[in-house]
Amino acid sequence: MGKNKNNQPIWNTRIKKETKNLFKKVGGSIEIDKRLFREDIEASIVHVEMLFRQKIINFKIKNKIVWGLNRIKNEIIKKKFIFDDRLEDIHMNIEHRLFELIGEEAGYIHTARSRNDQVVTDFKIWLRKANKEIVKNIDVTIKNILKKAEKNVETIMPGFTHLKNAQPVSFAHYLMAYVEMFERDKGRFFDMINRLDECPLGSGALAGTNFSKIDRKYLAKSLGFRKPTENSLDSVSDRDYAIEFLSNLSILAVHFSRIAEDFIIWCSNEFSFIKFSDLHCTGSSIMPQKKNPDAVELVRSKASRVFGNLFSLLTTLKGLPMTYSKDLQEDKEPVFDSFDTMEIVIIIMTELLKELIINKAKMLKSSNNGYSTATDIADWLVQNTELTFRDAHHKTGKIVLLAEQKGCNLDELDITDFKKIEPEINNQIFGYIGIKNSVKNKSSYGGTGFKKIKEAIKRAKKKIKK
Repeated sequence: MGKNKNNQPIWNTRIKKETKNLFKKVGGSIEIDKRLFREDIEASIVHVEMLFRQKIINFKIKNKIVWGLNRIKNEIIKKKFIFDDRLEDIHMNIEHRLFELIGEEAGYIHTARSRNDQVVTDFKIWLRKANKEIVKNIDVTIKNILKKAEKNVETIMPGFTHLKNAQPVSFAHYLMAYVEMFERDKGRFFDMINRLDECPLGSGALAGTNFSKIDRKYLAKSLGFRKPTENSLDSVSDRDYAIEFLSNLSILAVHFSRIAEDFIIWCSNEFSFIKFSDLHCTGSSIMPQKKNPDAVELVRSKASRVFGNLFSLLTTLKGLPMTYSKDLQEDKEPVFDSFDTMEIVIIIMTELLKELIINKAKMLKSSNNGYSTATDIADWLVQNTELTFRDAHHKTGKIVLLAEQKGCNLDELDITDFKKIEPEINNQIFGYIGIKNSVKNKSSYGGTGFKKIKEAIKRAKKKIKK
């Protein structure tokens, strides 16, 4: 539990009996929240500076406390600081060490604040940094995708619906779909910074403080926040910003899980569209020929871990009465775990994408399966005859059925075969339904046409530079 200079719990005047060791294990959070030491010391220094500015403490006390806090920060960085789980959390570990360094004057550090507003301030500062780190890492992923896309504009692969060949597309177009997803992910992290940008420090335990001279606007500005929070109850009671962060990470995890799933399927013997570097695979303990896509399988599975952390915090918060309950101590572990998990996922997938080996020949061959240019026939009929699309669709279905009966692809049918079903079809149809032309001709904005893909890559590069 939190202790003072005499190594007694900070609440020892009210609670006389020693807390049981089992509860200490349950109630302590130092192993989780010690990673907040930078944020805690930063906020404490600013808080002490504010107390001096407002003439609540004198210059000598302020300087001693600031010196002590900087000393503690260096000790932690250099791994010379001894964390004591009996002191419950990072805040009390730091305060206890401050008493050791400067004596009784360390007690002024907690003037006009509570651990309740202290911890949410630290947490928000950390989340702001974490947001920026995630966005930076997503940008690295996007850059690697763009490099791979530029090299594969004319690499043709099957586009799937229901995991069945639908229409041929450029592999670059496939990759650019994930660029769009990851850009929206970035947007969600940027958006939450606006709601994160309010400083809770000075809210006290829940009601504000009797020290009316405190300058909360100074605290907010000095710690990089746009403004102080408006309501002291709300400041310490909610963790919607943590939930939003976990939600954003969960959506990001979904996108990485989906591309991982595609890659798992595509590296199978049945597809053989891609190969992975040995760096991202393992072998079998019994089958010497095996090369398993373990890295992407783990990426896929990590998504469920991130989802679980989101549901965990949602469940913790759903029935809590206003304001602070000890339950809220459980807010940081799921957030830290999800952040660490997604950092690893992003790094793995970025490296994997960089070294991905594409089997272009196999992709192209597979693109011609499943009568994937049938829609092109229907479109040609609408453009070159008086048929409506529904009528053209009906006639194209008959052409596909004929090809099935003959056991050939659409471009292997004879012109007489086409004319049996629609007399107005001419030899132009063969140029139209070739695999490469099928892709090339999708020239609408956002389509898989080669020119449009190059334009999309150019637009994406501009976004990254901003």
